[in-house]
Amino acid sequence: MAAAMGSAVERLVLEEEFKWLLQEEVHIVLKQLQDILKEASQRFALPASGLGGAVKQENFVLSTSGTDQVKGVLTLQGDALCQADVSLKMPRNNQLLHFAFREDKQWKLQQIQDARNHVNQAIYLLMNRDVNYQFKTGLEVLKLMDAVMLQLSRARNRLTTPATLTLPEIASSGLAKMFTPALPPDILVNFYINLNKLCLTVYQLHVLQPSTTKNVKLAGGSILHNPGAIFEFGNQRYEVSHVHKVECVVPWLNDALVFFTVSLQLCQQLKDKISVFSSYWNYRPY
Repeated sequence: MAAAMGSAVERLVLEEEFKWLLQEEVHIVLKQLQDILKEASQRFALPASGLGGAVKQENFVLSTSGTDQVKGVLTLQGDALCQADVSLKMPRNNQLLHFAFREDKQWKLQQIQDARNHVNQAIYLLMNRDVNYQFKTGLEVLKLMDAVMLQLSRARNRLTTPATLTLPEIASSGLAKMFTPALPPDILVNFYINLNKLCLTVYQLHVLQPSTTKNVKLAGGSILHNPGAIFEFGNQRYEVSHVHKVECVVPWLNDALVFFTVSLQLCQQLKDKISVFSSYWNYRPY
């Protein structure tokens, strides 16, 4: 009988603790998540002066650990690459090519746009449950955490996993039309985000004669294509002769990735607490 009473008391205590978790601690965690993600969201649109100001422009110098075949400065304004000033030293004759964005052109970085949208969607999910909202079950909390974590994982993945593109997709992307003077037909360029870095890849090409490429396998999609890759564009086959990759660190992208990681950890910790209580019951206490 004493054992039964002890078990009943323990169960009552656990139920009270679980009730406090649902009514109090969950909202504390939700507020922490909102604050962190609002900071993350602001990193994607840095105002020039105070709230509501225009997004400031930031200049970044491109660098590489290898040769200095490509040099340049990129100007980033939020999710838009608004200027790219690039110099390329041609390996064959050391001729120096210089090209820059036309003043009327900007290149939107879809990865940054998508990551920001996913963060804002996570914030929306969190703010739908204000401080007066009463969570009835643990399952309700778990579903909310899963939905928030899905958006945060997608935001992180957009920055950590650049799109795999075929060379014809790069050739037809419209980037070539951004520059003045126009890029030579044997040059392809591609911009993308990889973690906290803004990357530029320059591909130098040479035209292949039809008689030499009858049975050649064409290159598929890739983040970075290697010399020797062959593709077809405009009824003409090309081979990549040289590849130059340069990059610059964007500090606020690193901040955003840290915020994503911390937020995902908070979500998981709350899920783990809910799961701990479930282990004390034989049935699902959700």
